[in-house]
Amino acid sequence: MSEAQSIIEKRREQMFPVLAPQEIDRLRRFGDLKSFNTGDALAEIGKVSAGLAIILDGKVDVTQHDTSGHRVRIVTHGPGSFLGELAQLSGRPSLVDARAHDEVEALIIGPQKLRALLIAEAELGERIMRALILRRVGLLETGGGGPVIVGPADNSDVLRLENFLGRNGHPHLRLDPTTDAEARVLIERFHVNGDTLPIVLCPGGQLLQNPSEVALARCIGLVGPIDATRVYDVAVVGAGPAGMAAAVYAASEGLSVLVLDCRSFGGQAGASSRIENYLGFPTGITGMALMARAYNQAQKFGAEFAIPAQVVGLESSNNPDQRGFILTMKDGERVTARSVVLAGGVRYRHLDVANVDEFEGSGVHYWASPVEGRLCSKQEVVLVGAGNSAGQAVVYLASRAAKVWLLARGGDISASMSQYLVDRIRGLANVEVQTQAEVTRLEGRDGVLDAIHWRTATGEDVRREIHHLFLFIGADPETDWLSGSGVCLDPKGFVLTGAAAGDGSSLLETSVAGVFAIGDIRAGSIKRVAAGVGEGAQVVAALHAYLASVNHARPAIG
Repeated sequence: MSEAQSIIEKRREQMFPVLAPQEIDRLRRFGDLKSFNTGDALAEIGKVSAGLAIILDGKVDVTQHDTSGHRVRIVTHGPGSFLGELAQLSGRPSLVDARAHDEVEALIIGPQKLRALLIAEAELGERIMRALILRRVGLLETGGGGPVIVGPADNSDVLRLENFLGRNGHPHLRLDPTTDAEARVLIERFHVNGDTLPIVLCPGGQLLQNPSEVALARCIGLVGPIDATRVYDVAVVGAGPAGMAAAVYAASEGLSVLVLDCRSFGGQAGASSRIENYLGFPTGITGMALMARAYNQAQKFGAEFAIPAQVVGLESSNNPDQRGFILTMKDGERVTARSVVLAGGVRYRHLDVANVDEFEGSGVHYWASPVEGRLCSKQEVVLVGAGNSAGQAVVYLASRAAKVWLLARGGDISASMSQYLVDRIRGLANVEVQTQAEVTRLEGRDGVLDAIHWRTATGEDVRREIHHLFLFIGADPETDWLSGSGVCLDPKGFVLTGAAAGDGSSLLETSVAGVFAIGDIRAGSIKRVAAGVGEGAQVVAALHAYLASVNHARPAIG
């Protein structure tokens, strides 16, 4: 807990502010009074709580369990303090336990009223929102309240699950049975065969054996059933920069919004180790930090999220009284929306080497997050690519690895990479750039990468015993699922919009009225974070115009 305590000590006043009586009086209209007896639970790990609790009288102890199962106190709230973190904003299961230390009276503010509070009471809302975010940061540092993953650090499924939880901003712990006594205790307690690792222990006590991302998300309450009876104003498919911007602006202007993504919020930008050319961040910001801010902002305005939820089909609704669209999920669930924004981005392109799929997740990686940085610490790594994402990854990995080999298939990396990244890479002593180079073969067995072969510009064949290969070689559009929807694509699979799609009314509308495309998935778009955010904001005006025309055309009922 030392790291979490240092965070608390550094920012205690912001994490645990005490509201004045007159401030509490301004918030009473948003909540309901409730009394608790000594020992009563105000929040329980793994269960959805009633909402944010402002303590009016008495004290509340907030605790979590450490890896040995012992209860550790985080803080004791007294009068004027409030209990909650980001889970209370989204209506998801609590990540901490909270029990009344004595007789307690509290003002309980549910998620919907909490969002209304944050908007209506701007100054107080800012203080509360900051505290909720900082408390989540503290839990992320300790893994408090999240699932426990038990398995070897270099196991591909352990990495898969860690990345999934990390990129969704959810606390978790990883225990390695080769080094952690607590991991061995769990294996013995649940009679798990070491060959079947990883296992995941959910906060509610459920044990999962090498679960899928969807199964894990449902177990920890990250995603729940979709309301099939609800009709949203707009469904946004994809939670990258473009999709998140559309969600923020649409929700802030009163539209009901559901955002769907098959993996996590943030898209490719969320995997960037540092973004330095985004307006307003002169010292740079990690992609995860930028996208987490957008995610919290969208929730503040009332946007709903279903992540992970993979969309596999799009069709027009047959309901004559409600023009709109039906989105079908991989698990059979259906979403109805009056309009759709396609912001699904692209999928990482694979290397044209025969056995590359054998090492994906353990030795072959498509992003460079702290998980991979820890895994390849003080080792040599190879990175293939020459774009900005590749450059950002090289700079990050150079701070962790002993050496980074940057292989570019073209001539000069400055032709495709921002100059500030090129200059920084040239100044790194442990980075060697080889242009006109190509990976030709991978050696290894049982999913463990042992060596990498590549051919240089002079034709020389190089073999080095390197266990980690990072691929940043471009991406292809995620549009296969649009087959049969009527949405027109260009020869490369990108979505046509505006005049190219035969529609002159909106630059961002596709060949199907009411379906729009923004960001990397759109043909002719500029593949930049800022450009995606701009299109996400721009599409909201087109959504309003379309929805207004639909409302005007619909005959009055009765």
